[in-house]
Amino acid sequence: MPKHSVKLTIALIIACLMPMALKAQQPFKRGLEQISFIPKGQWITGVSVSYSQSSQDNYQFFVVENINGDAYTFKVSPMVMFAFKDNLATGGRFAYSRTRMKLDEAKVVLDSETDYSLDHLFSINHSYTFTGALRNYISLGHNRRFGLFNEVQVQIGGGQSKIVNGTGDDLTGTYSRNFSLNVGLSPGVVMFLNNYSAIEVNVGVLGFNYNSSKATTDQIYVANMSSQTANFKINLFSITFGVAFYL
Repeated sequence: MPKHSVKLTIALIIACLMPMALKAQQPFKRGLEQISFIPKGQWITGVSVSYSQSSQDNYQFFVVENINGDAYTFKVSPMVMFAFKDNLATGGRFAYSRTRMKLDEAKVVLDSETDYSLDHLFSINHSYTFTGALRNYISLGHNRRFGLFNEVQVQIGGGQSKIVNGTGDDLTGTYSRNFSLNVGLSPGVVMFLNNYSAIEVNVGVLGFNYNSSKATTDQIYVANMSSQTANFKINLFSITFGVAFYL
């Protein structure tokens, strides 16, 4: 083959490969465009308050009959966060709950010959949790009404409870204290109702939980318990609904 034909062939090959080489050097872009969904300097605050009360008078529930008593539950949880960068916010929330249950009498009936009676049962419990959070918002294109967020949480909590049963010489009671530490990931969805208020829904996906408790019965018997769990699946019982204000 003549030398000029070889040179021409090599030149054609280089000319064909040059655009491919230049394209390979360019960074790959997925085409996901992000906007300033939550601008820097935005304050995010909110509070949720719930109260429930129930009273039973000869109430029957499955195998439990003649239930007489009352109960109530109160919970309050304020939240404050600050966007230190576009679509990035940090802050925390505090939660306090109190539950009281008083059971005057009840009967557990398993069959016509087997039944158990309960009476004069009193229980009170209150707990508190402090949560530090770092939240990353993700916009859905240019839509400023709907968005996603991913929240990393570190939660420390504790509480006390007391259970008393019986009367007179048959009175017995147990007092317990508990401590919990949770580290988890909680993604969610935010929907703005207007420029300043939004509805948020989040669910726990994965995390590590540590719990310990100490119980003292009749000021004599002492019991200790601790547990560690790791969760790497969606927990449908941890879905949380809330209202937040963006100031």
